[in-house]
Amino acid sequence: MRHLETFRLIAAVARAGSIRKAAEDANITASALNRRIARFEDEFGAPIFERLSRGVRLNPAGELVLQHFRAQQSDLQRLQSQVADLSGIRRGHVTIACSQALVPYFLPRQIAHYRRAHPGVTFSVNVRDREQAEHDLASFASDLALVFEPVHLVDFEVLHAVSQPVCAVLAEGHPLAAKTEVRLRDCLDHPHTAPSAKYGVRALLDAAAKKTARRVEPVVETESFELIRHYVLHEALVGFQIGIGLEAGHGTVARPIAVRDVPLGHLLLGQMKGRVLPVASRRFAQQVAAALEADEVQDHVPSGL
Repeated sequence: MRHLETFRLIAAVARAGSIRKAAEDANITASALNRRIARFEDEFGAPIFERLSRGVRLNPAGELVLQHFRAQQSDLQRLQSQVADLSGIRRGHVTIACSQALVPYFLPRQIAHYRRAHPGVTFSVNVRDREQAEHDLASFASDLALVFEPVHLVDFEVLHAVSQPVCAVLAEGHPLAAKTEVRLRDCLDHPHTAPSAKYGVRALLDAAAKKTARRVEPVVETESFELIRHYVLHEALVGFQIGIGLEAGHGTVARPIAVRDVPLGHLLLGQMKGRVLPVASRRFAQQVAAALEADEVQDHVPSGL
């Protein structure tokens, strides 16, 4: 599989933007790496890099070559996984792009559950916003995506979908904490902390507020839901998150925002359209889909965090 090593070196040069830097990382000389790329370009029949004054970058042909390599890597991993299954050895590697909401509670439980049955399977978890997650699938950087309110869905094949309410995250002593359900107008009347515009929760909040001629104007805006969950303990703010990203305890409570104010959002498990997944990834997707379908996840709006 010597050609795969050449592809890996091409990918390394593309990441580094420099033959010299990629050669150092691969522990070979820059001249040897340059000759290898030149030989590939000669055999391929076209240059794949633009030589710049301060490095190199892939040209359009090179982008296609790299896409081919990633697809070939995926096919090889699927084949290796299938062969491992034939021999009775449960091995493989699962890469998943996921929204921040899944990181603290849901995904660790699912990975641990899977690895108890298949300890030879390893995982890479890539925390992505909703647009990045779709790009990960299209570029073969991730096998699966578990994302709230995806943007484009062009290359996204939905494997399972569940609805999720947007919740207000509050310190236990906050005035709104006494309610079982809160109105959006009440949340916006209080100082609030919210995720930035690229996240699905914020998109739903902005659209709902606009209908009532209001605006989401956070005093603390962030790309971290972890910061939101913790910051409400330090100041009497209202935070926002989806139910699956919340769990009881630690001095805060979660209250669903009325669906008549903010509609339910959609948490989607998906893969790249038309792709045949490696065995381990496919089986993990089946397990995650079953967990999402369970009532305790679909209806999960905890009384406390």
